[in-house]
Amino acid sequence: MQYVELVAILAVLQFFFFGFMTGQARRKSGLKAPAITGDDGFERMYRVQINTLETLVAFLPAIFLAGKYWPSLLVAGIGIVYIIGRFIYWRAYINDPAKRGIGFMLSMIPTFVLIALALVGIVLSLITAKA
Repeated sequence: MQYVELVAILAVLQFFFFGFMTGQARRKSGLKAPAITGDDGFERMYRVQINTLETLVAFLPAIFLAGKYWPSLLVAGIGIVYIIGRFIYWRAYINDPAKRGIGFMLSMIPTFVLIALALVGIVLSLITAKA
């Protein structure tokens, strides 16, 4: 389970890194809080941060639940794909938001796979508990 926990905390640290980068973009742009529009570079980084937060809401419970029922190396490996996908998404969104699709899919597909693994694991455990 430690591999799953490691990947989960790396995903949280990645989110904090994106938050730091958003702060850097705000300083560079000169935008004063609470403004979130007015500078394209800041807006792109802000969207990366917020979209990552939105995906973490599904990713974190999915990875922990899947890790409860399936081998931790398998689950952690799927989680690493999510983290790599988020970095690809970040780089693409900063350079050209229209090209963010691969990074987005590399973070969404692993999340859906983890959700499916968690669901199957839960159902199988319910079935075997009644037998």
